[in-house]
Amino acid sequence: MTCSASDSVRVDVVVAGAGVVGLACARALAQRGLQVAVFEREHHFGQGISSRSSEVIHAGLYYPAGSLKAELCVAGARALYDYCAARQLPHQRVGKLVVATEPADLPALERIAAQARANGVHNARLISADTTRSMAPELHCCAALWSPDTGIIDSHALMQALADDAEQAGAMLVYGAPVVSGQCGGRGIEVLVGGTTPYRVEAAWLLNAAGFGAQALASALLGFPAEAVPPLHFAKGHYFSLSGRSPFKHLIYPVPEPGGLGTHLTLDLAGNARFGPDVEWVDAPDYSVPADRAAAFAASIRRYWPGLSAARLQPAYAGVRPKLGGPNAPVYDFRIDGPAEHGVAGVIQLFGIESPGLTASLAIADRVAMKIGA
Repeated sequence: MTCSASDSVRVDVVVAGAGVVGLACARALAQRGLQVAVFEREHHFGQGISSRSSEVIHAGLYYPAGSLKAELCVAGARALYDYCAARQLPHQRVGKLVVATEPADLPALERIAAQARANGVHNARLISADTTRSMAPELHCCAALWSPDTGIIDSHALMQALADDAEQAGAMLVYGAPVVSGQCGGRGIEVLVGGTTPYRVEAAWLLNAAGFGAQALASALLGFPAEAVPPLHFAKGHYFSLSGRSPFKHLIYPVPEPGGLGTHLTLDLAGNARFGPDVEWVDAPDYSVPADRAAAFAASIRRYWPGLSAARLQPAYAGVRPKLGGPNAPVYDFRIDGPAEHGVAGVIQLFGIESPGLTASLAIADRVAMKIGA
């Protein structure tokens, strides 16, 4: 697509952002017969939030009943397992143990079990310390919640499949081309796409799936109300990898902590273990992993794995979540804001799409398509 800023291209839907959620939405809309153009700031898909996750397929244990996170995580997990099977994408349903390491943790564990049932996750069940240790002998715990439907996935392979499906259905994916501003009203939305050759695109709909840039883009839309743009906070999480072989075959999570799910153990598809994320509130995305955080990681991990040697922890990577509230704020839900929420025709804003965004991506796409009427 080569146009000057004085030229104009028209499509049904402009998608700003080619992370896993933007790609899933583009695929869903294109497969419903709409002409879709995806514009991504980076020179490849999934270079932001989507490339720095735990790659976990969440079952939907924790989120408040009736929330978008609960509804779309549970529905999204089912859809994602079906999609992985149909497209032969690398994934494993390895299961997860949420462990109570001391008696004081038991009420929280029981609350998670009750929340899981309320969310429709019926396979999760409380198990005794003896049963837990029969599954993971090196664990220290009083009891655990076993979630057999939690899994892991190759997120890059998933995004590649979504991008391929979207393009095969007729969507255009344009990289190095950020959506920098737009104007609402009239017969649709007009957006200005930056990059080497800026140009204008007219669309009936704009889907803002820009991740960290979602609030900035929303604020740059003329005719969009400033009061409909929520604040943005950054919660950084560091990850450390485990050198050598892991003794665990399942994911291991402590009971949650404020801002996250605790320093948990996840596995990649080769069986290698990594720990994280912790929670550090930062002013801007920052992906450094200071080696001196290993001591704090080791202390946290030893609560459920006393035999860990801190020397086995190696800095791996960091991710940053786009939060709608800062430290000590209540847990915020996904925001999928269409005209019914903000009053502006032709605009759908995705705000606060953090975990479980990857798991929920296909269900989020269906919800977006429903709002568009596709």
